[in-house]
Amino acid sequence: ILKNFIQTEAVSSRTFSLFDLSNVGLFGAETQQSKVAPGSAATRPIQSSREQVRKSEIFVDVIERMSVVIGSNGVLMKADVEGEIRVKCYMPNCSEMRIGLNEEFCIGKAQVRGYGAAVRVDECSFHQMVQLEEFDSHRILRLCPTQGEQTVMQYQLRDELPAPLPFRLFPTIERDPIMIVTDDDDDTPVLSCSSAINVSIFIPVPKGSVSLSQELSSPDQNAELQQQNRAVVWRIPRFSGGTQLSALFKVSRVLFSFSASMLELGPVALTFELPKLTATGLLIRFLRLTPVQPGTPQRWVRYVTHSDSYVIRI
Repeated sequence: ILKNFIQTEAVSSRTFSLFDLSNVGLFGAETQQSKVAPGSAATRPIQSSREQVRKSEIFVDVIERMSVVIGSNGVLMKADVEGEIRVKCYMPNCSEMRIGLNEEFCIGKAQVRGYGAAVRVDECSFHQMVQLEEFDSHRILRLCPTQGEQTVMQYQLRDELPAPLPFRLFPTIERDPIMIVTDDDDDTPVLSCSSAINVSIFIPVPKGSVSLSQELSSPDQNAELQQQNRAVVWRIPRFSGGTQLSALFKVSRVLFSFSASMLELGPVALTFELPKLTATGLLIRFLRLTPVQPGTPQRWVRYVTHSDSYVIRI
């Protein structure tokens, strides 16, 4: 019964009139055959005819996830990066695509040469559709993408970053009432004009914390005490590169011993997103389609680095 009412294209309907009750069915549904799709509507593709004639587009996304652990003395203890190159193809016919990576892209330390700004990873794997004839000599990936989304390459870099960390946090704690003073330093020398977005800082607090007072360095920030998670959450919508922010949080709690409360503080965790930036330095040199597509196909290359686990011990 519902097949007749499944529509994949917009159907205009006239204004309902009480003087024309003959066309009104159960629950007010219009039953005129001209107002509904035919019984074969369920077998049609979900895309409408208007969407099928849209411009051909192809997206190549370089996505990296950082896992970082910083000790209480500020020493970097762990820094890993997991990345992938993801292709989203919305083109009716594309027989071959060539993706050019950095010429000095090295897998393992053995391939690193003594000159140039090399981009190094420890491990790298490819989708079975990727042809690697030109990869060893020119760092070019060849593939015949199908419509939809495919992960064509995955890579890892362990315990070594080519650039300084994007964030450093320097917390200090004063006793009763517990005051947490944080100085957040964002230093992104690769792209000093870049900005981090959706930055959230999670500061665990002792159980029994009942209220929070705060002093933030800019009005667009906000913070709240989440009692169920026993944490202060400091949110920064946008964080410009090369700038510093600070905050003072005063947490009031029911009576507990100070030594026990100190054991419940930390570690601090950060979540963030860095658009237009890769932690490894991996870049797409070119994106070529063969044969030449009719019209002007839209080609998009996007970069993003976000946190997987970014922890600062107190």
